[in-house]
Amino acid sequence: MKILLAPSETKRSGGEHSFDPSSLLFESLRPHRTKLLHAYTNVIQQGDMQNLSKMFGIKKETDILKYKKDIIHELTIKAIQRYTGVAFEYLKYDTLDTSAQTYIDNNVILFSNLLGPIRASDLIPEYKLKQGETVNDIRVEKFYHQYSASLMEEHLKDEEILDLRAGFYDKFYKPQKAYTTLKFIKEGKVVSHWAKAYRGIVLRQIAKANITNIADFITLPIEGLSIKETQTKKNKTEIVYTIET
Repeated sequence: MKILLAPSETKRSGGEHSFDPSSLLFESLRPHRTKLLHAYTNVIQQGDMQNLSKMFGIKKETDILKYKKDIIHELTIKAIQRYTGVAFEYLKYDTLDTSAQTYIDNNVILFSNLLGPIRASDLIPEYKLKQGETVNDIRVEKFYHQYSASLMEEHLKDEEILDLRAGFYDKFYKPQKAYTTLKFIKEGKVVSHWAKAYRGIVLRQIAKANITNIADFITLPIEGLSIKETQTKKNKTEIVYTIET
C-alpha cells in the first residue's frame, strides 16, 4: 500500500546533506525537474520583488529575502521532516520509533509544488512556492501532470493506494486505478482545515501498525474516530469518519 500526501507551505530550515536532484523519485523526471529548477532560480536571480512576492505567496520584504537564494546549493533533510504544516505536526514523525519511520520513508509519496512527486525519504532543500503559482510561464501542476502522471501509474500499478492529499493535487496526478480517500465529519458537518490534522493522526497510526493493505486499514482502531460509512463511485472509495466528541 502506498500513501499519497500533500506538502505544506511552511517548512523547517537547515539541513545536513548536499542537494542532488537526480536522487529524487523517478530518474527519468530529472531533466524536467532541472528545467523547472532553472526557471525558479532565474526568477530569484532577476530579483523583481513583485514577482517574488507572488511566486512565494508572501508580502513582507524581509520574509521574501529569506527565500531569495540558490536552492541548488542549500543543504537538505528528508522531505517528511522538511514540511511543518498541520498534518506533519500531528504525524510527529520525529517521535516515531525506527520501524514506523522506515514505514513512512518507504510508503509515503509527497507532491512538492516545486519538485513534483517525491519519496518521504528524499532529501530536499528549503524552498518557497505558493500552491497554484506559476514559475515564469510554467504552470507547475500541469507541468508535472504531463511528465509524471504516467510514471506514477506505472509505479503504483501493483499497489493499493490511500490518497490523503487535498483535492488540488489531483491536478498533479489522479489515480486511474482503484484508490481510497478519507472524509471527516464532526457534528454533521464536513471538516476542511482540521482534516489536515486528522490525516496526520491517521498516518501516524498506520505507520505504527505497519498497515500493508486497505482491508487492514479499515479495521485499524483510531482514537477519536469511528467509521460512519464507505462510499464507492467509479474507481474512488471514500471512507467517512465521524470525529467523536
